[in-house]
Amino acid sequence: AVSLSDFAADARTRVNDERTRCMKRLFGAKKAPAAPAKTLSETATGLEQRTHALDAKITALDRELATHRDAIKRARPGAGQDAAKRRALVVLKQRKLYEQQREQLYGQRFNVEQVAFASEQAKETVETVRAMQSASKELKSAFKSPAFDLNEIDKLNDDMADLLDLGEEVQNTLGRSYNVPDDLDEDDLLDELDALELDMLDEETELAGSVPSYLQDEPLPAAPEGAPVVLPEAGMTPAEAAAGAKEEIRSTA
Repeated sequence: AVSLSDFAADARTRVNDERTRCMKRLFGAKKAPAAPAKTLSETATGLEQRTHALDAKITALDRELATHRDAIKRARPGAGQDAAKRRALVVLKQRKLYEQQREQLYGQRFNVEQVAFASEQAKETVETVRAMQSASKELKSAFKSPAFDLNEIDKLNDDMADLLDLGEEVQNTLGRSYNVPDDLDEDDLLDELDALELDMLDEETELAGSVPSYLQDEPLPAAPEGAPVVLPEAGMTPAEAAAGAKEEIRSTA
């Protein structure tokens, strides 16, 4: 037997279900959230995988066509050869279909890669523009600084030039010689120095017999006195060396 509470709960469930169905008919059912769109990279990868799959199928069909070609060669003219040709034609049609699909995928993949390249280039352009805008703001802020005042920069250059001139004057002052008469002329001193050099050259010429020292011949060393020393040859005994020395002395005497 069904209790009263179970009957009431079942009735409430049926009422709620009917109410839900009515609401869906009036306002429509809630749509499921759409799946996120694939990126260009994912799309290009999918196209590449499909292209590789078609390449594998075309390779397999090429092997099957080679088998049918051999079967046609071995078959006798007639029904058997015609049947082999029909099977080969079916395989060839399938191969042509796969080749057309592969060409379409090649075109789609090329277009996707072009769009991906344009998208990346656009992103890089945006980043470049942002970087340039930021640099422009920094430059404008820097040029507004008092350090970039042209009048102050010109004044600084003039001050530096004056300081350099003052430093040169100080160095010239410190480089002066003390206790030097003011009436001495540097040109007169140079003329006097040239005259002293000529006098020194004349004195040296008179002492050397009118021949400058740099043109005189150096005296030769004196000849050695006594008997010449004869060195023994390689492999000679002391007795042979002494006998050879005596013979050399006799011949020179």
